[in-house]
Amino acid sequence: MKIMGIETSCDETAVAVVEDGRRIISNIIASQVEIHSRYGGIVPEVASRQHLLAANPTLERALAEAGLQLKDIDAIAITNGPGLAGSLVVGVNLAKSIALGSGIPLVSVNHLEGHIYANWLGDELPEFPLLCLIVSGGHTDLVLMTDHGQYEQLGRTRDDAAGEAFDKVARLLDLGYPGGPMIEKAAKGVNESRKLPRAWLKGTDDFSFSGLKTASLHMARDLGIMGDESSPDTHQLATEVAAGFQDSVVDVLVTKTCEAALRHNVKQVLLAGGVAANTPLRETMTKHTPVPILIPNPILCTDNAAMIASCGYFHFMAGKIAGWDLDVDPNLKLV
Repeated sequence: MKIMGIETSCDETAVAVVEDGRRIISNIIASQVEIHSRYGGIVPEVASRQHLLAANPTLERALAEAGLQLKDIDAIAITNGPGLAGSLVVGVNLAKSIALGSGIPLVSVNHLEGHIYANWLGDELPEFPLLCLIVSGGHTDLVLMTDHGQYEQLGRTRDDAAGEAFDKVARLLDLGYPGGPMIEKAAKGVNESRKLPRAWLKGTDDFSFSGLKTASLHMARDLGIMGDESSPDTHQLATEVAAGFQDSVVDVLVTKTCEAALRHNVKQVLLAGGVAANTPLRETMTKHTPVPILIPNPILCTDNAAMIASCGYFHFMAGKIAGWDLDVDPNLKLV
C-alpha cells in the first residue's frame, strides 16, 4: 500500500511516498534554510509564500522519483498541526485538492506523531511498550507509547524547548542559524567546555531550558564575547560556552529519559525530532539507555514527509479517514 505524505508545518516543503509504512520510495525536501538564515530565524509570512512556490514542483519530483502517478497512490497523509498556521494551510489545501480531484482518501497526521514514526522507517521494527523522547524546535516531550495511537504524556517542557534554546543561544553567541547544527559544529573539538547549570525539576519528567539560556547569556556577557566576532579569543570563548550549553542539554535529556525508561519498564527508547540529529545526544543516549534504542537517520529527524506518510499508513489501516472539513490547528496536541 502506497501512501503519499505532505509536510509543510514550518519551513520545509516536503512530499514523499512510502510503502506499507516502512519502505521509502521517494522523499523530496525543499529547504528554506538559506532564505531564513539572513534573518536569524523563521519569518512565517516568508515561509508561507515559499511553500506556495515549492509545493507543485516538490509534488511532481516525489512522484517522478517514485516512478508513480496519482492513480497509484492509496491515500494522502497531511500534517494539519502543530506548526505555523500559514504554512500548514498551504499543505492542507494542497492535499485536499489532490484528494478531491483524484478520489484518494485523506488522512490527517499530527506533526509530533509523524516524528515518532520516523523510527518505523529504519531496519528494526519498534517494540511496544516504548518511551519516546521528542526533541524539536518547539517541543520537548517524553511520551509513553503502548500501541499505535496509544500515548501517555509523561513530561514536557515548562518553558523553552531544547530546539528553541539551541537557536537562541546560537544567536547570542553569533554562531549563525540554524542553532542546533551551528552549536554542534562550534562545540566539536573543544578541549574544555564552560560549566553551565542543569534544571532537573526533581520528582517530575518535565524539562526546563529557559534558565540555561539565561545562564548562557550571563556567561557570554561576563566573558565579554557578545558582539565581537572578529577576535580569535572571542570565538574561542564562544565555542567553550556553546560546548557547555550542549553538554547541559544532552545531560538533562539523557538522564531524565533513562530514569523514565526504567520506571515504566519499557522495551525500547525512541528518539524523534530535529534535535535528535545532534551527534552528542545520539551517542550519549545510545551509550546510557538501559534498554535498546532506535534513532532515525539524521535526515529523517528533521522535518520530512516520509515520516508523515509512515504515520498516515497506520492511521489509514485503522480506518481514520479525514473529512473535507479538515482544518489546520497550529496548537494541535498529541495527547
